[in-house]
Amino acid sequence: MMVALRGASALLVLFLAAFLPPPQCAQDPAMVHYIYQRFRVLEQGLEKCTQATRAYIQEFQEFSKNISVMLGRCQTYTSEYKSAVGNLALRVERAQREIDYIQYLREADECIESEDKTLAEMLLQEAEEEKKIRTLLNASCDNMLMSIKSLKIVKKMMDTHGSWMKDAVYNSPKVYLLIGSRNNTVWEFANIRAFMEDNTKPAPRKQILTLSWQGTGQVIYEGFLFFHNQATSNEIIKYNLQKRTVEDRMLLPGGVGRALVYQHSPSTYIDLAVDEHGLWAIHSGPGTHSHLVLTKIEPGTLGVEHSWDTPCRSQDAEASFLLCGVLYVVYRTGGQGPHRITCVYDPLGTISEEDLPNLFFPKRPRSHSTIHYNPRDKQLYAWNEGNQIIYKLQTKRKLPLK
Repeated sequence: MMVALRGASALLVLFLAAFLPPPQCAQDPAMVHYIYQRFRVLEQGLEKCTQATRAYIQEFQEFSKNISVMLGRCQTYTSEYKSAVGNLALRVERAQREIDYIQYLREADECIESEDKTLAEMLLQEAEEEKKIRTLLNASCDNMLMSIKSLKIVKKMMDTHGSWMKDAVYNSPKVYLLIGSRNNTVWEFANIRAFMEDNTKPAPRKQILTLSWQGTGQVIYEGFLFFHNQATSNEIIKYNLQKRTVEDRMLLPGGVGRALVYQHSPSTYIDLAVDEHGLWAIHSGPGTHSHLVLTKIEPGTLGVEHSWDTPCRSQDAEASFLLCGVLYVVYRTGGQGPHRITCVYDPLGTISEEDLPNLFFPKRPRSHSTIHYNPRDKQLYAWNEGNQIIYKLQTKRKLPLK
């Protein structure tokens, strides 16, 4: 640093010498004194700068020394802290293992208690569900099907698909005819004779509905026509035949309407039925592996009262009906028959496979597009390749509920 200052002084002297007056003016005492004073001021400034620089260097050396001491201490403290943290981690790990073990023992006890509680809740729920079903399907009807005794061909038409029926509740002689699997026309006949003979008076009354139906699963219950709305996958319409207006409508829950309900009925996605317990819907549902789903409907409010996944498959099925709360599914195997009931589902569980006789239909060459039970006259109303047929039934009493 001092060498640099001396070099700077020499350069300054040379610089000032360049501005000195010529030799003839060098003898001026005032000028010499002035120059001397200026050099004195410069030397004093340089001396102060040198002292300040020395002080700064000394302070920096002291600071560096203190920093080195503090770094040494930090390294010592770091080693101590590292050792303490390692010991603490080991203690925490040991404590965590003990806590996990205690928690495991506690959860094991809770699981046992929870399983016992869940089992008790399931048993209680099943008991309440069974009680609800028994209340829903009361013992007012205790008949089961034993055989299909005879058939009567009432009328013959050219249409392959359709349905015909009487009101399942009202004591009315009227007969209703619905032709085709997609239509909106209902023919109303005064009685069965007027239906059988085309020239009989009075002539049938023609009614054009405001909506069209889908399939052949229509029913008439208490003066209302219930049918699957063609424009939707799962909407059921309640139609007032007297007022000629839509009274109400509902959507069946789940994946209803995505698959055919019967393999041999290629247009029916929802099959409605009526028995002694009221209004039902037979359909397919998601996750049931092409098995039929049975749904009880409250006809007044169109609310779902209960649903059951049945073991009856839709494959090879052509129709089904309900009698006293029991589902009977009709199957056709082979080319042209025979038609037989090979699956029966009783929500109350009072009918077992051992109780079932061989339930055959009188031989018909073609498939049924409709088989509906009328609880008022205890007969089946069927449609077989354009033939409107009545099947008479033989029943017996079911076993009493335990």
